[in-house]
This record gives sequence, structure tokens and C-alpha cells, in this order.
Amino acid sequence: MSEKITGLSQAEADKLLKEKGLNEVPEPKFNFFKEFLSKLWNLSAWILEAALLLECILGKWIQSLFVLLMLLFAAWNGATQKKRSRRVLNNISHKLTPTVSVQRDNQWQNIDSKYLVPGDLINLQPGDVLAADVKLVDGQLATDESSITGEAKTVHKNIDDTAFAGTTVVEGSGLAVVTATGSNSRSGKTINLINNSAAPGHLQQLLTKIIYYLCLLDGFLTLIIIIASFFKGGDLNNLVNMLPFLAMMFIASIPVAMPSTFALSNSFEATRLSKEGVLTADLTGIQDAANLNLILLDKTGTITENKTAVAQWTNFSELDNKLVLELATAATDQRNKKIIDAAIDEYAIEQGVTIKASDDFTPFTSDTGYSMANIDGYNVKLGSFKQLSLIDKTANDKVKEIDFGAGRSCALLINDELAGVFILQDKVRSDSKAALAELKKRGVRPIMLTGDNQKTALAVAKQVDLTGDVISIHNFDENTDINQLAGIADVLPEDKLRMVKFFQKKGYIVGMTGDGVNDSPALKQAEVGIAVSNAADVAKRSGKMVLLTDGLSSIVKILDAGHRVYQRMTTWSLTKLARTAELTMLLTFGYLFFNYIPMALNAMVIYTIMNNMVTMMIGTDRTHITYKPENWNIAKLAKIAFSLAFGWTVIGVIAVGYLNTHGFSHGTVSTMVYVYLVLSAMFILLITRTKRFFWQDYPSKAVGLTQIADVILTIILALFGIAMTKISWTNLLITFAIALVAAIVVDLVYQPIMKNK
Repeated sequence: MSEKITGLSQAEADKLLKEKGLNEVPEPKFNFFKEFLSKLWNLSAWILEAALLLECILGKWIQSLFVLLMLLFAAWNGATQKKRSRRVLNNISHKLTPTVSVQRDNQWQNIDSKYLVPGDLINLQPGDVLAADVKLVDGQLATDESSITGEAKTVHKNIDDTAFAGTTVVEGSGLAVVTATGSNSRSGKTINLINNSAAPGHLQQLLTKIIYYLCLLDGFLTLIIIIASFFKGGDLNNLVNMLPFLAMMFIASIPVAMPSTFALSNSFEATRLSKEGVLTADLTGIQDAANLNLILLDKTGTITENKTAVAQWTNFSELDNKLVLELATAATDQRNKKIIDAAIDEYAIEQGVTIKASDDFTPFTSDTGYSMANIDGYNVKLGSFKQLSLIDKTANDKVKEIDFGAGRSCALLINDELAGVFILQDKVRSDSKAALAELKKRGVRPIMLTGDNQKTALAVAKQVDLTGDVISIHNFDENTDINQLAGIADVLPEDKLRMVKFFQKKGYIVGMTGDGVNDSPALKQAEVGIAVSNAADVAKRSGKMVLLTDGLSSIVKILDAGHRVYQRMTTWSLTKLARTAELTMLLTFGYLFFNYIPMALNAMVIYTIMNNMVTMMIGTDRTHITYKPENWNIAKLAKIAFSLAFGWTVIGVIAVGYLNTHGFSHGTVSTMVYVYLVLSAMFILLITRTKRFFWQDYPSKAVGLTQIADVILTIILALFGIAMTKISWTNLLITFAIALVAAIVVDLVYQPIMKNK
């Protein structure tokens, strides 16, 4: 029946495309104002709004203005970064538009799904995600309609049944005519493979833990101040006057810039990866790559080239060799050629054989293990020798001279008798050996997966220096020594999910490469699921990363991106924890030792705003690639940060003590403390961003320029007495000298600790 069905001509398709438009639904435009308002309704905003209300009740109008500016800045900055992230992901999503096998001018071709028009004849295979509503005209399908019904139930489709855009073909194959596209389809939207999640995977967890540690410290120090104020003879009015300072201590703890910093860093790396041949379908894939310590790699198409050639052909039948090869080509899939189909067809053409098409063809499935065609009175089966030998019981006796370990085998049955065996070999990619060595150098254990037999898998493993055992999946169990494992042979697609879960249970952060519909569950389960360049649409939708080029080199780029994001957020976390702890401890000890809080409230607000502007730029900072898997140990980072803050606080308290005993007024001391805190925040960032001494490395241009702007603004405010007491050039230079000495002393102690971290 399929031979009688024809698609549109290109001229007809072009005319319909002008009339109906592209097969896509324009996404709602980003509403900056709506996003801005949403940033005023979250935990961080509520704390700022409560502080703003408190300042107004107490009549602190100048401080209220600063808090309001901070609140508006946080909302504006968050909306701006969301807009930038949305733009990045939208640009990437266009590159992930699925391709469709469509017949135009009686020729099958692959086109972007957005160019489909009603009346197009398309070919459907397992793993395809429908890009338009269609009517089945040939074959049988089973589809997953959970994307439109919400129920994960397989729905069978017969001829004349309608299948809808956004659903996935899970079984069967066939031809279908497009009935509705774009806004006219039932789903009302085109397929989008990008997960536009606004919250990266670890962001909320990291944010919560940082707030927890800072609020714990602030709460403890606030309690000390309250108790000390009563012991010092204070009354309720004195406590009320201190409320704005206590409120600001908590405001300083809010990670206002963290979501923006994280979004900026992830978007920055997603854009960078897209230029290097890797599309990011889920931003969490980038940050999880830093923690990756084991990766499961498909042999075919990843370690080896995606081109397979027939290395050996043996004819066991009494038929003429060319006739047998001609019948073999009838059992290859001409609509949707796989690697083996293409290899056998190319070999047949080289032998002078014409490709023969069958009216009665059944594609290969993993359930049957073979494809089948009926032609010229012959029943032809092409596929797994293991499966076909169950049909011809004499097959094993015929193949005693065949070396199945020489490569991948493909058997041919004619009228249910073994007629021949193809031995096919994949060529190892030129970059595979070096890329695998680089993965191992970075602490990632690569394990090769293949459906080939153990001998073939072992031969490939030796070529790429994968040392260790290559075992059959049948010998893979709880007692398998992972440290000695180089590869697993005889793997079926359905085995992969079990293996991913097995390694995760053992405590590994797992990466996984895949291309087929049956790989999708494993890709989704893995922390870093990577769909290779020739993957089915559903596999690309399931993975967090999609490769545009073949081979392993791109995976190393994903690791690098993950480490860069991890290092920037480590720097942000250390900087935020350290400078906030320093601020609160210095003010608390100042009050305990000298009976006043040694920093003006206005200066405290300005200090908080300026620091948030600098730390936000960390998302673009220069980094150094590390060669070991990372982990988000916030408790450890908190200990390091608080130790760092303690050093700065001790030096600051000593300096304040000296100033108070040598005739400096409280106002002058307050401004000098403000300058000291700003400079210490700048130095803390420079110290924590590198494992070298801070004077041996330099930040990115964005970070550096923002720091310089902050320092210049600080000098102007201090010298002209804007929102604080005016100080002299001499006092300013003294403060600079103290901060520089403190930075050198702290760094001399800090760097040896970080190098051993």
C-alpha cells in the first residue's frame, strides 16, 4: 500500500507554507514588568520588605530609601538575568528543532519540522516525537500521549487514526499524512526540547544552606548584643534604637545576588558550549558535570566512527552470490536507514548489486531482533545471529569457521534457512584515545557499553587504552568490581537504566551517552544524560546535553564548563559567607568592647548594595580547570569562610581599638570601618577565587572593573562625607594600608589550606 501513497511536490509545499505559516506557535514574549513584580514576592524580598517597613516605623527615612533601592535593584537585576537566560535558551532551542523524514517530489528527505505543511507525507519510527497532528495511512503505531493527556499510557494507532503533535512513537512504524500544524494542532505548540527551568538544580539547596548558616551566626550575635545591652545598663528605648542595626545585620545575610550569579554563570557556559558543538537542554546538566565521576559510553558512534563497513561476507546458500546480496538489500530499511542497513547496501553496490525494494517490509525491532521482507517468493530475515539461529536450528553448525570476535555480525535467513553472515567493523575515532585519557585524568571512570560480543568489545577497549575487565552483561551483578571494569558487552538498550541505577546506588555521579528511544529512561535517570548527534528526538528530549558533533571531545568540554560554574559558585559562597560573617562579628565585638556599633547605618546599607554588585559579576569570572570531581560541601565551605572572616575581624577589632584609644571620634572610626569592610570584601573575593596568592592572578574584566568602581565610589563617599562622616586623606590611606596588610597576612595563611582542600 505504501507504494501508492505519495507526498506533496516542493512547489505545493512552498505554497502551503506561505498560506499556513511555519509549523510553530510563537512563544509568549518575555514580560519584564511581570517578571520584575514576581521578584518582589519571594523569601529574600519578604525579608527586605519587612526591614523597609521597620525602618519607616522608626522614622529612619534615609535608611528606608537605601533598603528600598536594594529591594528594587534585586528585583530589576533578577528580571534582567532571567531575560538574558531566556534569550540564551531560546537561541539554543532553535538549534534543537527536530528533523522529520518527509516525501517531497517522490524523494525522501530530512527537513526541520517547522517546515512541515498539511498534506505532507512523513515516515514515523520508534523514538520520533510528532511535530504536527497526523493521520496514519500505512502501518501500525503505539504512541505515548502523556504530553497531552497527563497519563503515561500507550495508545495504539491503526490506519486512519489520528496521532497528535507532541506525542512520542514508542512502538511500530508507518507513514502518516500531516493534518494540522502550528497553532491549529491539538497541542497548540511545537516541540521544545529545552527545559526553561528558572531554578538550576542545586540553587535552592545552596541558597537555603547559606541563609541557614548566616542566620544562625546573625541570630547568635544578635542575642549577644541584646544581652550585653541590658548588662551595660541599657533600657528598652536603647534596644529600640538598635533595631535598625539588627535588621541590617539580617539584610546583609540575604543572598540577593546569588540567583542572578548562578543564572549568569550557567547562561554564560551554555552559550559557550553551543559554540563548541554542545547544546544545553537543561542548565542543571552543566553544574552536575563538575561532580561527574563515572560515565557510561556507547561504543558505536561515540568511541568508534558512526560509519560501519562490511569486513567479511560469507554465503552459505546455494543461490548465486549477487542474488543473495540483492535479497539482503530488500530487508534493509530504505526509509530510515540505520548503520548496518547503510553498510550492507554500500557493500552490495560495491559488488555490482542493485538495491531491491520490497512491498512487504517489516522494520527491525529490539523485540524480534531482525527486519523482514517478502519479495519474489522469498521470505528474507536480516538481523541478530543469536535470534535467527533460534529459527534455523542448523545455523550453529554452518558458522564454525566464522570468527564472530572479528566484529559485529549480521545474519541473513532466506526462507528460514541461514543464507549468509556479514561481519562488520567500526573504525575507532581518531580522537577517542586522547579524549578517554583526558576523562581519566579528570577523575572520571569511563565504561564502554556495547551490544557486541565480549571479544569485539575487548578488541576496541585495547585500541583506546581502556584498561581493565570487559565482561558480558550476563556476568554483571552486585559483586562486579567497578574499579577493574573497562567495558560491558552484550548490552541491550533496556539494560542501561538498570546499570545507571546500579552505579548511582554505589555512590557514583553518573554520566550516560545514548541515541535510541530505549536509551531515554537511562538518559533521564543519569545526572548528566548526553544525547549524541544522531539520537532520536525522544532521546534528545530526555538528555540534559545534546552533542552536535560525533566523538568524545565534546564531553570533555562539558566537564570543563561544569568545573567553571562550580568554581565561580564556590568563590561566591566563600565570599558571601566570609564578608557577611566579618561584618556581623566586627560590629558585635565593637559594641561589646567599645560600647557602640562602629559603623553608621547608612554606610552599612551602602556596603551591602556595593558588595552585591561585585559578587554578581563572579558569574563571568576567569577560572582554572581542576582535574577531580567536585562536590557541594557547604558545611566545609562555611568553616573555611568563617575562619577567613575571623582573621579579618581580629585585625579589624585591633585597628578599631587603636583608633578609639588615640583620639579618633566615633564618626571618623565609623567611616574608616566602612572603608576597611569594603576593601576587605574586595580582597576576600580576590583571595577566594584562586589557589594562588591573590597578587599572582587577576579576575575577569567585568569583576575587575566593578571592583575598581566600588573602590572609587567608596573613596568619594568617605572624602566628601556623603551619607557618613567625612575623613581626611591621611585617615583614608591609613585604612588602605591596614586592609592591604590584613589581606597579605590572611592570604599567607589561607592559600596553604586551600591547596590541600
